[in-house]
Amino acid sequence: MAMPMRRTLLALHRATCSSLKHAEASLDLQHPVPLFLPVRTKKRYFIPPPVGVKGRGKDKESTETRARAAGVVIGQEYHERPINIACTAGVFDPYIPPEGDARVSSLSKEGLKQRAEQIRQSAASQLAIRKIKEHDSQFSTKDFAEQAQEIYTEAHNSLAFFNKEKLHSLVTERCYPEMTRGNRYRTIRWRFVESLEPPKVVHARCPDMVSKGNLYGQVTVRIHSKQTLAIYDRFGRLMLGNEEQPKDVLEYVVMERHLINPYGQWRLHGKIVPSWAPAKDPVIKTVMIPGPVLKPGQEFEALNYEVPKTKAVQWNK
Repeated sequence: MAMPMRRTLLALHRATCSSLKHAEASLDLQHPVPLFLPVRTKKRYFIPPPVGVKGRGKDKESTETRARAAGVVIGQEYHERPINIACTAGVFDPYIPPEGDARVSSLSKEGLKQRAEQIRQSAASQLAIRKIKEHDSQFSTKDFAEQAQEIYTEAHNSLAFFNKEKLHSLVTERCYPEMTRGNRYRTIRWRFVESLEPPKVVHARCPDMVSKGNLYGQVTVRIHSKQTLAIYDRFGRLMLGNEEQPKDVLEYVVMERHLINPYGQWRLHGKIVPSWAPAKDPVIKTVMIPGPVLKPGQEFEALNYEVPKTKAVQWNK
């Protein structure tokens, strides 16, 4: 049954094709001639010059010419360094703290000299404050000092708990790596106890960067407070400070804001360390002292072991 059915279908197909050919011949139907366009009439090859061949630098122009002829487009190389315009690269015209601040009385001879010097330097600060008020109408030196102290406290609390998102919103892109560098395997315990003196704005500058109208506001705030700080290494050993013993800390904090940015905020930009400031306490580091090589079953006797002394090595900085 399958073979006769297949023969019948083939015969029907042949009959249909012959009838269509007769119909085209009677109606003079012609199919359109297909249009062929020559895409590439000549093969082009571009072989880059080999490495280390003499005179390669002289043949640079001819190499580019042959590359263009072969249809290869060589992109232009840009040797540019990306910059961040959200903040400045440093502190512009930094404030010079008077020697003996928070120790010398304003009624003494040295205190009166320092007071007179501050009055002379305040002229440029007043001009900068006027420029800041043109872009920030709510700016006030009295209220801003309290605001700067709050930002300072929140930034250090975020650093202690290492809250990256909040820390980025409180400090500038320049200050962030300086605060977080070297703290990966350390534990920080910081606490703001009290303010010994009200914070005060002592310096203000309004620099520009890249273009003349791109203004930044930098305000230096004097913060005299009592704090506690303790830093532990990855082994849990104390490296610096004491959690239970508060210390008096006098700092000059620089706050910055991108003034022409309508969404700009005041952020911590840096600190000014005067040249007369006392030296910091040394950091206690955990060092591994190599001991003797013990045999299996042998016990270490600490009383009979002498710690080897390191050899004196001459070095220069």
